[in-house]
Amino acid sequence: METTFEDLKITRQFIDALESAGIHRPTEIQAKAIVPAMAGQDVLGIAETGSGKTLAYLIPVAGKIKYARDGHPLALVLAPSKELAVQIDRVWRSLAANTDMRSVCLYGGVGKKGQLAALKAGAEVVIATPGRLLDLYSEGQIFLRQVRILVLDEADRMMEMGFMPQLRQILEVIPVKRQNLLFSATFPERTEVLAAEFLEFPVRVESSAHGRPVDTVSQIWYPVPNFRTKLAFLLDLVGEGAERTMVFCRTRDAAERVSKFLERRMPGSVRVLHANKGQHTRINALDAFRDGEVKVLVTTDVSSRGIDVDGVSHVINFEVPKNREDYLHRIGRTARLKKQGIAVSLADPSEELHIAAVVASADTEVERRELPERIEVLPDLPGEKQRIARTLDLRKRRADPTYQGAFHEKKKRPSKRRSGTSNPGQKKKGGKKR
Repeated sequence: METTFEDLKITRQFIDALESAGIHRPTEIQAKAIVPAMAGQDVLGIAETGSGKTLAYLIPVAGKIKYARDGHPLALVLAPSKELAVQIDRVWRSLAANTDMRSVCLYGGVGKKGQLAALKAGAEVVIATPGRLLDLYSEGQIFLRQVRILVLDEADRMMEMGFMPQLRQILEVIPVKRQNLLFSATFPERTEVLAAEFLEFPVRVESSAHGRPVDTVSQIWYPVPNFRTKLAFLLDLVGEGAERTMVFCRTRDAAERVSKFLERRMPGSVRVLHANKGQHTRINALDAFRDGEVKVLVTTDVSSRGIDVDGVSHVINFEVPKNREDYLHRIGRTARLKKQGIAVSLADPSEELHIAAVVASADTEVERRELPERIEVLPDLPGEKQRIARTLDLRKRRADPTYQGAFHEKKKRPSKRRSGTSNPGQKKKGGKKR
């Protein structure tokens, strides 16, 4: 028999809010994490992306605070990115819709005036990126000595982005006596170090599907020879049955080139999101995609963590990520909460090993399909063939140190002729030109 929110002793006002948002039963990680968190224990939660981790910690936070107080923040939620902070705040406001509890979302890249006004009005929950939080604290704009619950979301990403010094600073300015909740999609060694420093005798809960994709996502990959052919195939894919599509690139430059290509052929249907964009531009792009105003969001891995958009039918890896974690996070943007989704990867010859590594390490199946005959194979970009060959050479050399590669031979330069030999136009040492 499936667990219900009533079984978890969630109060009616929060159940009603969840049902209004279309959520009627807890996910596995929610069912495992809510009870110990409500009991005041430190919790270490590990679950795959799209499993409902946000509500797994926000429901206990809401249940423990219950109503608005006159005073300073009681709960602090830290997130590694601005987009994720905004996403968490949106989920909190939906959960607390039937209460008078307030939140404020703090992140950099925008002016402080609006955030300071929200703080002054009062908030029980602060959702923040570490940098902006410390910035406001150093200015004396926020009081943190009443924080009773501290949450770290996407802890593995925090470690990858080098937030540890800032996290230690924050731990020094909030009360020692508090409850700690740490949630992460993966649990590498660096995150273990953080958990050991951050948590006190935690209850560890994890979903049974941790470390592999959800069963409802279909994974496919195509060998595609080069960038131009990828563009032609991508246009075909987004025009054939894809309802709402996220296209992932490894670099900002590639994301810009892909978005401009699609925008010329699908005017008004495409937005691009990466770290070089201004904060308002990034939020507007995500909101337009979430609200259905645009069909395609082209992005880098800045959008692969924690971003929850309903109804993403396809995730397309225009460039294949180099590690399992990034792959799992990307394809986790579709098939969320057990809905159906499709993940397609386009791999040039230098990326095919990434696909093999993902399949081997993530205990998953990715179906190989051949490029459809209707897709014309286009010429390489200048230097692209050499780049791919060098990448393959480098990998082979790492696997076999004795391998010399296709580029090991240098062209022989003609030897310098000694002065005074057969060049009739050259002066002899100490002599005249003949």
